Amino acid sequence: MRSLEPPSRNMPAPALVLIGRNGHGQWVAQEQNGLYGGLFVSRAEAIKYALFENGQHPETIVELSRTIELDADGRLAAVGLLFASGGRPVA
Repeated sequence: MRSLEPPSRNMPAPALVLIGRNGHGQWVAQEQNGLYGGLFVSRAEAIKYALFENGQHPETIVELSRTIELDADGRLAAVGLLFASGGRPVA
């Protein structure tokens, strides 16, 4: 019989994923450090993608009320600035 090792307490926290609309009205989902992201035709599809990428952690998805552009260089503003600009958790 194999013994199972308990989950590591040093597991990294799930990534924060920002969603919102870009200047063209498309939905954007992007990880806070720019590691992954994409453009979507609906809010539901952006959330579905974010959940898939972050390991099904809805508490780490934040919908922004301001315009967000997909940033392939990973230069999103600091999270504190985003929340001050009208971000709200989705879950």
